[in-house]
Amino acid sequence: MNTLTEEVLRSRRLPPPAVARAIRHESGVSQQRLAAELGVHRVTVARWEIGTRVPRGPLRLRYADVLDELQREVLGS
Repeated sequence: MNTLTEEVLRSRRLPPPAVARAIRHESGVSQQRLAAELGVHRVTVARWEIGTRVPRGPLRLRYADVLDELQREVLGS
């Protein structure tokens, strides 16, 4: 698969806001800690989790990756 296709598929696997929040919460990660990991403000993460904003571009990919890692490695799903 080429890089463009991989990026599109990775960005599409971003879960709905409520699911993203549940993954973060069940993993025991605060919004502040997740924001620091992604290089954004805590309010940005809060807005993503309530659905008023959507991450875009490389940040969307990184957010999807972090949530996927948390779900797989921490929650064992």
